[in-house]
Amino acid sequence: MIIIKSGSMHTLKILSTNYLTHDVKRFVVEKPKDFYYSPGHSAHISINVPGWEEEIRPFTFTSLNDWPHLEFIVKIYENRKGVTDQLGKLNAGAEIFLHDVFGSIKYKGPGIFLAGGTGITPFIAIFRALFHSDNLRNNGLIYSNRSRHDIILFEELTQMLGPAYINVFTRQGVIGFKERKIDRTFLIETIRDFNRHFYVCGPKSFTTSICDHLVSLGADPEFLII
Repeated sequence: MIIIKSGSMHTLKILSTNYLTHDVKRFVVEKPKDFYYSPGHSAHISINVPGWEEEIRPFTFTSLNDWPHLEFIVKIYENRKGVTDQLGKLNAGAEIFLHDVFGSIKYKGPGIFLAGGTGITPFIAIFRALFHSDNLRNNGLIYSNRSRHDIILFEELTQMLGPAYINVFTRQGVIGFKERKIDRTFLIETIRDFNRHFYVCGPKSFTTSICDHLVSLGADPEFLII
């Protein structure tokens, strides 16, 4: 069993890619032999493209450890002309460098998951692991996006979580879904019981705002996993 440490690196070939939304791309990548990670773990990655080898960024595993390959789901920012823009140009046969693995969000028990945009990615592997071990009961997801076109893995999340999965849209009204932000009022109306674990991931302003609201409503700061 190997956990990659700082200073070591693997060169991995991209096996396939596809777009899940207009700006979110899935990468299926070779998995090193005897490689180990846990749901919620992330990796520091750069790409084997001249001039970009040293541009290292963190990305979260969305695959499970017993899969024969690795999977990453990445939001592509073409306008920033950075690493994700370069990733958007890569397809099967290209290579990435996996530098190390580190802990990100760890599952500590049933609770409410609150995600904004690609903040869903650390939760995907956690949900998949719990679902396949039949331990997803008593967990819920509140997922905020601009519109339904920005939802990542809608069908799979629905299959796994059923009615415990709530979509919140901030920019576009869609019949059957709520158009609003996850604010204090929304949390009071939707959650009610704040004596539980809360898992929060998204843009910094999203995470800060929600955690402040949760604590003000009685959530134990020790039960916030960010």
